[in-house]
Amino acid sequence: MEIFLKENERIDDLEYKGLKIIQDKSGFCFGIDSILLTNFAKNIKNNSNVIDLGTGTAIIPILLSAKTNAKKIVGVEIQQDVAEMARKSVRLNNLEDKIEIINDNILKLKNIYEGNSFDVIVMNPPYKKMNTGIINKDIKKVISRHEITASLEDFIDISYYLLKNSGELYMIHRPERLVDILSYLRLKKIEPKNIRFIFSNKNKEPKLVLIKAVKNGNLFLKVENNLYIYDENGNYTDEILKIYDKK
Repeated sequence: MEIFLKENERIDDLEYKGLKIIQDKSGFCFGIDSILLTNFAKNIKNNSNVIDLGTGTAIIPILLSAKTNAKKIVGVEIQQDVAEMARKSVRLNNLEDKIEIINDNILKLKNIYEGNSFDVIVMNPPYKKMNTGIINKDIKKVISRHEITASLEDFIDISYYLLKNSGELYMIHRPERLVDILSYLRLKKIEPKNIRFIFSNKNKEPKLVLIKAVKNGNLFLKVENNLYIYDENGNYTDEILKIYDKK
């Protein structure tokens, strides 16, 4: 299949089962957070219907298609050019039968789907509230990093609508927003079940947190072992190498 790239686009090898992805050389490219979230969600049930809210270049749907036996994966992306780039990546990997990309705001998903439509939701939402942190001049990066088009509460609210009863939500975010996240989840009746903190190394504070929650789930929270990205020598830890399929 012939894929036409724009001048600012490139094809990157994901080095996993022959998968590739198209990215904008000057835009917001995926990071290790998307890789870790995909690994965190890899044990979802077979034949699950999955939706990724804020999919970007569709890195999470593409990797989940190879790491799970999901039936269908939908990626929702508000930026038209990014959504089109994601669609090209889906075609590049011959995944049209498994992955669908929707170009829309997550706030409008109630107009597209009935409630209780999905078994699993994954999300790597913008980490920063509006008017906080350094605002990038590139609007694409601003939308990816700041809650301009939808707030954290909006992401959680639409998750309750879309999830089936006992459906699972997988999220990665910043530890400084953890109180907000857990408060919103419980308020919307999506009960936090597992959290795992991610550290650069053992001498640093946690930089990310993984969260699994269940719609109308029972009250029980498990804090999993810490995940360290680098060892004392500055190399990837064995667990990270395993996640990247390098060990």
